[in-house]
Amino acid sequence: MYTYEYPRPLVSADVVLFAGKGEDLKVLLIRRKNEPFKDRWALPGGFLDERETLEACAARELAEETGITGVALEQLRAFSDPDRDPRGRVITIVFMGVLDQPIPATGADDAAEAKWWPVDDLPPLAFDHDRVIPTALDRLRRRAS
Repeated sequence: MYTYEYPRPLVSADVVLFAGKGEDLKVLLIRRKNEPFKDRWALPGGFLDERETLEACAARELAEETGITGVALEQLRAFSDPDRDPRGRVITIVFMGVLDQPIPATGADDAAEAKWWPVDDLPPLAFDHDRVIPTALDRLRRRAS
């Protein structure tokens, strides 16, 4: 098997799941069970398996970490700052979904907890998720107008 000399960054998929409308708009976050950023809040997400599509990865991670399944997700964009993850070079493709109202979510797998947070009152976030959520909010608001 031929391999390139070039570095191979890791790839992940994260999910921004909104629920509600207007002043009641919330976003689903998980409290991380493991380092890096143990006990910090983050978007559900994780690493892409070798034989998996990005869409399948996003749906799998959402289900594993929150118990939520069957949500329509669309690709928002990629985030690729070289230092966005202290474990090494990780490029994440972010997916976005919108629900009419929050549904029950339970932290599982490597998520200690899952909770719906008001978008205007978020806790300190892990990784670069404080940049990801506003990008998703901007897309959601442009669609609504």
